[in-house]
Amino acid sequence: MPVLLNADASFSSKQELLDLQDCPLSGDPSLDTPSPVDSQTGSPVGSGSRSLGPDVPIQPHIFTGASSVPGQMHGAETKPHAETPLGLQLISPDSDQLCGWGALTPKAMQVFNTPRWVLFFLSVAAFLQGMIVNGLINTVITSIERRFDLHSYESGLIVSSYDIASCICLVFVSYFGGTGHKPRWLGWGVLIMALGSLVFALPHFTSPPYQVSLPEQTGMCSANRTSPCQDKEGGGLSSYRFVFMLGQFLHGIGATPLYTLGVTYLDENVNSNYAPVYVGVFYTAAVVGPAAGYLLGGYFLNTFTEIHLTTEITPEDPNWIGAWWIGFLVGGAAALLISFPILGYPRQLPGSQEYASMRVSEAHQLKDGSHTTASDPQFGKSVKDMPRSVLLLLKNPTFVFLCLAGATEATLVAGVSTFGPKFLESQFSLSASGAATLFGYIVVPAGGGGTLLGGYIVKRFNLRCRGIIRFCMICAMVGLAAIFIFLIHCPNVPMAGVTAPYQSGLMGKQQLEQYKHLYDKPSKLQSGNSFSLDLNLTVGCNANCSCVRELYNPVCGADDMMYYSPCHAGCTSINHTDVSTGKQVYSGCSCVVGNVSWGEEGFALAGKCGNSCYHLPVFLTVFFIAISFTFLSSIPALTATLRCVPDSQRSFALGIQWVVVRTLGAIPGPIAFGSMIDISCLLWQDQCGEQGSCYLYQNSTMSQYILVAGIIYKALGTIFYLAASILYQPPPESPQSSCESTDHGTGNLSDLPIKDLPEDGVIVNLHARL
Repeated sequence: MPVLLNADASFSSKQELLDLQDCPLSGDPSLDTPSPVDSQTGSPVGSGSRSLGPDVPIQPHIFTGASSVPGQMHGAETKPHAETPLGLQLISPDSDQLCGWGALTPKAMQVFNTPRWVLFFLSVAAFLQGMIVNGLINTVITSIERRFDLHSYESGLIVSSYDIASCICLVFVSYFGGTGHKPRWLGWGVLIMALGSLVFALPHFTSPPYQVSLPEQTGMCSANRTSPCQDKEGGGLSSYRFVFMLGQFLHGIGATPLYTLGVTYLDENVNSNYAPVYVGVFYTAAVVGPAAGYLLGGYFLNTFTEIHLTTEITPEDPNWIGAWWIGFLVGGAAALLISFPILGYPRQLPGSQEYASMRVSEAHQLKDGSHTTASDPQFGKSVKDMPRSVLLLLKNPTFVFLCLAGATEATLVAGVSTFGPKFLESQFSLSASGAATLFGYIVVPAGGGGTLLGGYIVKRFNLRCRGIIRFCMICAMVGLAAIFIFLIHCPNVPMAGVTAPYQSGLMGKQQLEQYKHLYDKPSKLQSGNSFSLDLNLTVGCNANCSCVRELYNPVCGADDMMYYSPCHAGCTSINHTDVSTGKQVYSGCSCVVGNVSWGEEGFALAGKCGNSCYHLPVFLTVFFIAISFTFLSSIPALTATLRCVPDSQRSFALGIQWVVVRTLGAIPGPIAFGSMIDISCLLWQDQCGEQGSCYLYQNSTMSQYILVAGIIYKALGTIFYLAASILYQPPPESPQSSCESTDHGTGNLSDLPIKDLPEDGVIVNLHARL
């Protein structure tokens, strides 16, 4: 059977054309001349692939109908239609497949009308989406909590607003966009995403300027101190969480088409052998995006949020708020620019009909045969068909269990990506910018490399649907083993009055006993009872300093003990500024005793004490493995989803899958992880009697909660992949040749299931069932 070529046929690479040549589509010993069978059955003749070298241009004309003239090959000179009694008809190129905006289709734009350029623009859009939503937001979430007095569960709700919006829009977008003009849906989506980034940065410009005065920064021991609450106006900044939620909501609406219609648009317009690689590159950009967001966010957090003001505090100071908003302005502007080329692409790229005609179905076969309903060309074009389409997908057990497996992975990915920098910051005593940067260094090679490698493995080993699912199951099992790294945790740096007592000689016996009683039951410290905690922060050495809870500015004493503030350490003056670190050295600290490491008593250094925990290299190594194998299965799982459903339902199937993944995974993930982290909080910010964000966490408790959650979800993912593999029923006509792929197979093509082909621009062999 001849190779099918359309008017504007174009190959994304010479190798794709060579692949078609190397895997002949018929059993004919020679494709250079027409076979007698072809001449007699009315099929087009002589368009054999072996007669075309990789550099031979494909003529922009197609002959349809029957021919019995030997040598009348594709692209050969022929007489006009009026002089061809054999019924040859000339079809001109389809103007609907030109690149441009409406009637504006300049010739210079057509060079971009290829799958590779589509992949480039969609990858940039996915990169920006990942950078903004999964990178920048997760990096600056701690700074936003401090700036706007938010709890972790509130910031988790902000993060989940993205997935809530996606769930609302997914069914509508994937169902109608799947049969509509996909590039227009994609382009408008990126525009809305850009608007969401600008809205997310809006609170910086509408809230009062953030300023930290020198007395608040030093907070040394002095009598007759006035509380900052006396001058504080009513109405906190926590209401800005609704603006952040709106921005995330717009992000969710805009990104909805990207991972449903974008994936199917790529899959439809390339050879299915190359589809996993194309989708792998697309998702790699989406994974590298968050990593870039972590690095970019960490860089901007080293700049003070009020860039037009000068301040004496440093990024290590707990009162420091970095320029969290700059990244959203940059990302929003870039998304605005990239949306215009995407809007210019046609409904179908030149050559897409060819790939559609050669694709072999691997859809799961239902026992009642109802899966054949989806083969109707008119199915799915009406709202009335939506319930039937949903029912067909729900009756597909392989699809259902792949959705559930994706939900378990999404829960962990969403939770860890949101609070991973905070975990590193707490466990290893890192700054917010340092933790975000380090987390980005891990995600770039692990997530990006795993995603790209997963797509390559599917192509390299030519895995069929069941083999792909088994590969995903193995990846989940390796990830389950690696999650036990969370057994390792670092002890908390001792903090006077919170995780360790003041020196016993300075405390009364009754106060010491009460402190031990509270510390043995840390839940009482988490209840927000300021009076109970004040009894431990205020002792004899600082009783006359009139220290207030609202001024949190930790210092590290010469005894390697951390104190709530210079005032709580009893410090009376600033001795000097350390040249190497730029940190201030306080002197006259009456609570700092015990000549341990500095050689002098009564000194304290601004900032937290360094952590002597040496588990960071081991933790990062195993954590790298866990991330790698988590993302290694992402593209194979997506490929299995596309293959186990009928072609006409692929976009809708991805939409339903994303609904399940977000409803059961991505939405509750950050909220659940945020709640777990809140439970492990030891020291809450006191906002004039109201509980603010958390200052200090119990490291062991935080690790235990994440470990339990990781084991549960990784084990469930493994079970779901196993069930999907066992219950999968492939079509009986699946090709068996090593040269075959999901596009085409060797042998008798008449045994393959019939597919409806586009009528325009395709040479149709009436006696070949594709």
